[in-house]
Amino acid sequence: MATLAVNAGSTSVKLSRIEHQRRVQTFDAVEDAVATPERPAAVVHRVVHGGDRPNEPAAIDDALVAELRDLIDLAPLHQPAGLALIDQCRAAWPDVPQFACFDTAFHATIPLAARTYALPRRLRDTVRVYGFHGLSHSWSARRVAELAPEARRVIVAHLGGGQSLCSVLDGHSIATTMGFTPLDGLVMATRGGSIDPGAVLWLAKHTDEDLATVLDQESGLLGLCGTDDMHEVLRRRDGGDADAAFAIEVSLHRCNALLGASAAALGGLDALVFTGGIGEHSRAYRDLVVERAAWLGLAVRDPADDDEREEITAPGAAVRTFVIEAAEDLEMVRLLEAAGHPS
Repeated sequence: MATLAVNAGSTSVKLSRIEHQRRVQTFDAVEDAVATPERPAAVVHRVVHGGDRPNEPAAIDDALVAELRDLIDLAPLHQPAGLALIDQCRAAWPDVPQFACFDTAFHATIPLAARTYALPRRLRDTVRVYGFHGLSHSWSARRVAELAPEARRVIVAHLGGGQSLCSVLDGHSIATTMGFTPLDGLVMATRGGSIDPGAVLWLAKHTDEDLATVLDQESGLLGLCGTDDMHEVLRRRDGGDADAAFAIEVSLHRCNALLGASAAALGGLDALVFTGGIGEHSRAYRDLVVERAAWLGLAVRDPADDDEREEITAPGAAVRTFVIEAAEDLEMVRLLEAAGHPS
């Protein structure tokens, strides 16, 4: 029997049956998976926020679900969707073992100084850098280690509806651009990324805005130009739309600055990985990122030479560049098997 991997993101839901580390079937909803005659041997769920849990799957029971509900305020776009799918799957297969894998867990290796905010001691054990997209970063980092084992210093750029960079040294996360919540860092579809905390305090004092809604659902590309679809933003920019062009400039400025910070955390850069919906499928945006960050030694092949290879490095470039398909589902099953759980 196969393992069912359940992946709830901020903008999508994906379910897949995995056998021998290969996808054999995909579904858009739990109901579709339930309708198939084959019961899964196990169900493994992507959970965005796991608090301080280690980088291994956790068996799902009522106590764990209650613990994860307490973290909803730290990931309000993601945690409720993931918990709803857990409830559905537990109801559909009450006797099938179910496990959670946590996006925060890969970042447990970030050094103490890099995950600590300069806050009073009474606050900083809770309010700290957790990091997110860990399953995606982990998968891409392991794939690059197979393709380029000499590349010790790697930045993984997960670019999709949500976006984050991860500095990976010898396979371990040492810094990332999302911090206490998934609101931090890069310009995203509906999230604006990094903002002066004083600005949030000012907004809270001087406006009657629902800041949770503004920061999570009305900012980012949507706030800058009225659409959260990067492909549409690029199309409009190419057609002369000034707002779309400005949105791209804001996005690239932030990305370039944080790429520099991510490389600084590593003490240099051997490889850059693009993954996620935009990272994998928008060559136009990738090219803009690489062009802006050429100072890091990045250069990619001419589009005319594009093919299905994962490496897109231009001849003579100092830093290697890859496009890796995101595979949180396969990473979850790998973690499940590594921990000795049935799959």
